Amino acid sequence: MFDVYITKAAKYLPNEAVSNDEMEAYLGLINDTASKARRIILRNNKITSRYYAVDKTGKSTHTNAELTRNAIVQLFDENFTDQDVEVLSCGTSSPDVLAPSHAAMVHGLLKNRSVELNSSMGICCSGMNALKYGFLSIRSGNSKNAICTGSEKVSTWLSSPKYKHEIINLKNLEEQPIIAFKKDFLRWMLSDGAGAFLLENKPSNNGISLKIEWMEAYSYAFELETCMYAGGDKLENGEIQPWSDYHPEQWLKESVFAVKQDVKLLDEFILPKGVESMSDAMAKHNITAEDVDYFLPHVSSHFFVEGLKKGLNEKGIVLTDEKWFMNLLRVGNVGSASIYIALEELINSGKLKKGERILLSVPESGRFSFAYAYLTVC
Repeated sequence: MFDVYITKAAKYLPNEAVSNDEMEAYLGLINDTASKARRIILRNNKITSRYYAVDKTGKSTHTNAELTRNAIVQLFDENFTDQDVEVLSCGTSSPDVLAPSHAAMVHGLLKNRSVELNSSMGICCSGMNALKYGFLSIRSGNSKNAICTGSEKVSTWLSSPKYKHEIINLKNLEEQPIIAFKKDFLRWMLSDGAGAFLLENKPSNNGISLKIEWMEAYSYAFELETCMYAGGDKLENGEIQPWSDYHPEQWLKESVFAVKQDVKLLDEFILPKGVESMSDAMAKHNITAEDVDYFLPHVSSHFFVEGLKKGLNEKGIVLTDEKWFMNLLRVGNVGSASIYIALEELINSGKLKKGERILLSVPESGRFSFAYAYLTVC
């Protein structure tokens, strides 16, 4: 078994930062009416700026694959070129197309050489799953290096024209032309961007590296129903009816492809299952809060921070405030890319010292999955 190191990290955030007051200028008004939920949601998530890969006319400036490529190319220099890549592992919840895979589309833009590809599909954990593929490939000796990414392009999914036909349908039915909160909620939560790590089987000769000590992942889909979803709709019995089982006209009338979230389920389970899984991961590897110098939790909203602290404290995992490192308020919730973007910022902050230990924590509300990584600065 070989040691694995993150030897370089990069991010790409498109265009200029978008303030809270500018959001509807980019995403558009639904039914020509300002969202009543927007200010409440923003007050709770405390995000003040985010990035969109669209302009104010709603026109795309980048695809997801282009965002990812733009992060990856920053990893290349005279010591590691695009011709040295052996594995490309890409995670996202918002691929540009259903097929080919996201990794294949990114590789097509890199135009470097033949490499092994892996695409990790899911929601926030897809970025961590992509990282674990690269980690295990190097650890097993299958490869000497891997580039792993997390990326999202959700702004076009959230744009007002995507809901136009649903509003028209509601008016025809003489119902209130307001989209359900489960759809409006996420319009003010999500943003675009990409992050990339270079993994190698030896530490870098230039600057710090992060040794990946272990990675763990947990799913509770066996006991909990779907919470966050797209490309289908939830039935009264909790099952998801897939888009392919709807008539094509329903895709537009009911906004079947819109990203939706069951907020009640989220509130009930995301913190308890997160605390349970993190406690299990730390116990499995015999570490305590004393063995963590930096804690990087991906949280979708600042609303959950105090609840997470309380839950961890009750489990005896007391991570003091100075150990927490977050950039959610400044860059937004970038889904699978968030943990990459946060760690990139910490790496390049100049704060890290050799021997310090970092714990990454990523929850996914899709059907409640959680992923963790433990790193040592060297």
